[in-house]
Amino acid sequence: MSAPAATPTQRHTIEKSYWGDVGGKAIWLYKLSLADGFQVWVTNYGAIIQSLLVPRANSTTVDVVLGYDTLQEYIDDPFYMGCVVGRVANRIETGKVSIEGRDYQLAVTAGGFHHHGGHIGFGKKVWEAQTFSTATTVGITLQYMSAHLEEGFPGNLTTRVKYTLHPDNRLSVEFFATTDRATLVNLTQHSYFNLGGHDHGNIGGHLLEAHADWYLPATNRLVPTGEIASVRGTPFDFREARFIDEQIDADHSQLRAASGYDHFFVLEKKHTKALKPAVTVIEPRSRMRMDIETTEPGFHFYAGNFLAEAFDGKNKRQYHHRGGLCIETHHFPDTPNHSHFPTTTLLPGDEFSSRTEFSFKEA
Repeated sequence: MSAPAATPTQRHTIEKSYWGDVGGKAIWLYKLSLADGFQVWVTNYGAIIQSLLVPRANSTTVDVVLGYDTLQEYIDDPFYMGCVVGRVANRIETGKVSIEGRDYQLAVTAGGFHHHGGHIGFGKKVWEAQTFSTATTVGITLQYMSAHLEEGFPGNLTTRVKYTLHPDNRLSVEFFATTDRATLVNLTQHSYFNLGGHDHGNIGGHLLEAHADWYLPATNRLVPTGEIASVRGTPFDFREARFIDEQIDADHSQLRAASGYDHFFVLEKKHTKALKPAVTVIEPRSRMRMDIETTEPGFHFYAGNFLAEAFDGKNKRQYHHRGGLCIETHHFPDTPNHSHFPTTTLLPGDEFSSRTEFSFKEA
């Protein structure tokens, strides 16, 4: 680990350590810290958040994201653990899209749909990284240039993600992207959260409140049907806080198909780009609370249904089925096939941008 670079006021530090290499490119692990103990560990492989340590009132910290100890584990990881997902997060049925009158075939899974950016999405790429600091914040900006027709997408797309730690225990995640020809963009951050700690166990005992009046019903392949359905009277109604495991295994066709919650929740049917409340999550035993605000029109709530029954995570601790939850803020899935969904088309001369705020405090 290299020596920390501190500001003149010693309010925060930046440390950088060599983690290995991928394709002849160096991979680094960056530790960014504020004076009160709020820390994020980020690697330029996949723009992954490896750890997020939140300070407690008793002067301890809790690491609230799942992850691994080594680069090789992230290379082998099938769960998108902590990475940036792109160019397009979630699913596109058949992967066949028409953009500005031209047809393209995107990379597809064995199931016949495009998923999370393709066979080698942004979460398996090497990004360029630059750390920064101000009088009160510390952060890192990572950039990746996706070449024309990578995974089938048109246009040379330059994407930046900016992670910033704020002294009120808030992590900002900002995305920016530009292209030289019309393409599709739908970016998200894919951390698995457990507010009891990364090795705390099943997240069913977390309370969740969502500011979403609607959700997107999906097919058996978890691709949206196109319907924007009311959550009222369904297991998807989290407008008042309730435990995740209260109805996660209910006899409901949507839950059976996804083996639990793996659905997109709609905050607004028309995208306003306004920063708005999305989700509050509370872990009662640890009394840790996470509030999420976003400029995106919705979020995908995934309860870790397809995590393995047992596998090694950080510090050689065992992770399990439903050991972490994802709140993936982004545009609607399968947008190219549903004209009434907010568009994910990005044109030359325009810039895609989004911001999501993750705030932590003791409940």
